[in-house]
Amino acid sequence: MDARSNMTDTHTTDDDATTGPESADAPLHRRGIKSYVIRAGRTTQAQTRGLMDVWPRLGLNVADGRQDLDALFGRRAPRVVEIGFGMGNSLVEQAETHPDSDFIGIEVHAPGVGKLLDEADKRGLTNLRIYREDALAVLEQCLPEGSIDTLQLFFPDPWTKKKHHKRRIVQPAFVELVRSRLAPGGRFHLATDWEAYAEWMAEVLDAAPGFANTADAATAPYVPRPAFRPLTKFELRGEKLGHGVWDLIYRHDTAPHEAP
Repeated sequence: MDARSNMTDTHTTDDDATTGPESADAPLHRRGIKSYVIRAGRTTQAQTRGLMDVWPRLGLNVADGRQDLDALFGRRAPRVVEIGFGMGNSLVEQAETHPDSDFIGIEVHAPGVGKLLDEADKRGLTNLRIYREDALAVLEQCLPEGSIDTLQLFFPDPWTKKKHHKRRIVQPAFVELVRSRLAPGGRFHLATDWEAYAEWMAEVLDAAPGFANTADAATAPYVPRPAFRPLTKFELRGEKLGHGVWDLIYRHDTAPHEAP
């Protein structure tokens, strides 16, 4: 995913001191504050085809309400949800490479949704569904508790300026919502090319109840880039510019822990 393809580029250094995440009891939704900015843009003929012709078959809406995922896909299989898939290249590749899993993508950027739908149709994929909605609304209103095996959040906007940190999607309330939707043993996989945001993610997840970091002691809190996460165009461009990338994978851990 390249989540920032539907967001403004905020890679700046002015006013970049890190402030802490919100408290765990902060409201999940702050009216008027979003973790994304929708860019204006024209759609290509292929993207329009995806939005018009393929959407009725693969598209989902929050108004559809709570989903029975077994009925939706016609089977019981591992379920992967990706938030902010950008132009969809990585998600399509995953769905094609792993036909025994089912995938749900969430994205607000119309050209990206159209491109993914067009490509999924051309490849004949049946294990993929798409929301063009706010991810928080989808998680809260559409996906049942304990229904997700993996939730992916790759390269969300880091909102680097201190005054914008409240816009970061990774906050304690969001993480608790993710935990409630993960099945026991399910994984929350995050990736970012902004080190300060990686540290923020680790701080939030390490403090969150019900999560265990899967990293080895030698690399903790980060894991080497897993082979199953396809390289995005955004990431390849960053590599050429010498940007680092930090992956974090946390497991929904319901096992009791001994007191220190």
